[in-house]
Amino acid sequence: MIPNVSLPHLRATRSQLKADLDGILADVQAAGRKNLTADEEQRFNTKMDEVHAVDRQIDDAEETERRGQRATEIRARYSPNAAQTPGLTVTRNESTYRKGDVHGHSWVKDMSAVALRADADAADRLRRNTREVAQETRALSTTDGAGGEFVPPMWLINEAVTLARAARVVADQLRPQPLPPGTDSISLPRVATGTATAEQTSQNTAVQNTDATTDSVTANVATIAGQQVISQQMIDQSPVNMDDVLLADLTADYAVKLDRFVISNNATNKRGLLNVSGSNAITYTDATPTVGELYSKGADAIQQIHTGRFLPPDKVFMHPRRWAWFTAALDTAGRPLVVPTANMPQNVLAAMGDVVSEGFVGTWQGLPVYVDPNIPTNLGAGTNEDRIITLRSADFLLYESVLRAEAFRETKADTLSVLLRVFNYAALHSERYPKALSVIGGTGLITPTF
Repeated sequence: MIPNVSLPHLRATRSQLKADLDGILADVQAAGRKNLTADEEQRFNTKMDEVHAVDRQIDDAEETERRGQRATEIRARYSPNAAQTPGLTVTRNESTYRKGDVHGHSWVKDMSAVALRADADAADRLRRNTREVAQETRALSTTDGAGGEFVPPMWLINEAVTLARAARVVADQLRPQPLPPGTDSISLPRVATGTATAEQTSQNTAVQNTDATTDSVTANVATIAGQQVISQQMIDQSPVNMDDVLLADLTADYAVKLDRFVISNNATNKRGLLNVSGSNAITYTDATPTVGELYSKGADAIQQIHTGRFLPPDKVFMHPRRWAWFTAALDTAGRPLVVPTANMPQNVLAAMGDVVSEGFVGTWQGLPVYVDPNIPTNLGAGTNEDRIITLRSADFLLYESVLRAEAFRETKADTLSVLLRVFNYAALHSERYPKALSVIGGTGLITPTF
């Protein structure tokens, strides 16, 4: 706590504190670092608190000084005779209404006297008080040009708001593979039609002879990249590491774009899950859809993988709005059809885990459900449908290399700029086993109402 001392002493104290702050920053710069250590940050914050405390005392002292000067000017302007009278010194110009003056006049009483009795003396005192207040106040505000420059904005750098972006939920639930180097496509041999066996009709007769046929499936390597040019001045002068902030944002956007590539891409040898040729398409058509009716479609999606792939699916993906529609559904008795697993539910349509915006949320038809905001909601004839994806995740391979995040000064040296770049290579094998994928669509999956 800074003691209450004279204005010159306060200003000297503030100068010393700012010199201490500059010293801390100089030590950091001399060490070749951009960030403060924990001890340096604590000392820096302590000094800043002291600076703010001194600034407040300086403001109070300067305001007191300004009021004294203004009072002197007013006395000189409105009491000229007093200043010219020999031996007479004006020590105080009393206000008409003074706080705590029990023997003086009351503003409230004078207002009442004027209103009730039209008291002329009370009216004179009110008018005199109005003139006094007009001389002591100024028509200033927080508007620039009218005093606003003395109320600067406060920038809380440590609480900077980053852009909200979705995660790569579906992409992270497929079977991950490292991308092989030195190629732009990945081909896998496949047995197209298989061999056959049959009962031997009689001994010493030919057994079944069916030749297998083969083909291949190919996934082309895609490049997902982004860049941002930033001035050298912003990197040097900003109190936060703007290169880190922007590279982190580019990386977050890469995650979104990779996830959408996995879900929705529609190009030869780059098919996203919603565009796999030969997958199981389940249509739910209903002008007034209900969760209860959709439940059977979920069972159909599962059984088609059972009968087409001959192995069980293990995951379900849907948009957060679809799962919210599930959790809002009630039976005819007003009871929720989806209840938290903590309640030990029995005979429920689905069970809800943690309340999250993306990722695992619960189970449906015995399978874990993941919600992903990157699942499109503008599909169908009315561009207002989403999709429910059921699959056997091990049958879908996502090849991905190591993400590169880079900064280049040389290429932008003539403009004193820095180019930030993020890129990566990825390939998706989504058509190895088309029957391992079921997609529920139709008018029953339009924008839900709550």
